[in-house]
Formats: sequence, structure tokens, C-alpha cells
Amino acid sequence: VQLQASGGGLVRAGGSLRLSCAASRSIFRVNGMGWHRQVSGNGRELVAHITSGGVTNYADSVKGRFIISRDNAKNTDTVYLQMNSLKPEDTAVYYCEADFSGYYSDSTPVAFRSWGQGTQVTVSS
Repeated sequence: VQLQASGGGLVRAGGSLRLSCAASRSIFRVNGMGWHRQVSGNGRELVAHITSGGVTNYADSVKGRFIISRDNAKNTDTVYLQMNSLKPEDTAVYYCEADFSGYYSDSTPVAFRSWGQGTQVTVSS
């Protein structure tokens, strides 16, 4: 199952960017979706998460500045990250993720997480 992320770029401090990531459902249900970020040499950290019911959770560092949302269309779930009042410390590669669940044809339950390819966000001072 592939996730397709887009929307990164270069912006000045105080500016805004909007990231999007589409997940095709295929035979699986899309549950929670989220955005993580990684600075070179550091681990990946959770930025924001949204459940299938719309409950959101944010890292303290982005609360009040970032907004996560999702659009559950017929065959595709798309998660967005609206990033406002960007700071140089927000510079990172941003990865979207989605948690899938369902059943194989033999009724075996399955659950897994897929990741997008990463999109660079650079905030200049």
C-alpha cells in the first residue's frame, strides 16, 4: 500500500506550508494517520496524529501552529498538515504514515503501518 506525500518546500520564518498525503485503501481499512519529522542524525519524532474519527494529537512544539486534518473519500484517505508560523527549528524531512487493518482472503487478520516517501521542509531565518 503506497502513500504519496507532497507539499514541502522552502519558506521564510513566519510563513506557512501545507503538506498532503494520500493513502489508497484497496482491501484494507485506513485507521489513524499522522505526520512525523526527522532531522539528519536524529530519530523520527511524531508531529501530529489524527484518528479515523477525527481525534487529533500534537507534539508540544507545534501546538497552536500546526493543524492536522483528513478527508475520507470513497477509495482514498488524505491527511493534511497545515503548518503556520513556521520556525527554523521546524526544518526537517516530514513523513506521513497510515495504519491499515483488514483481512486476507483466508480471513487472517492483518494490521500494519505504511510510510510515505518523505518531503523536505526548510524554514529560513
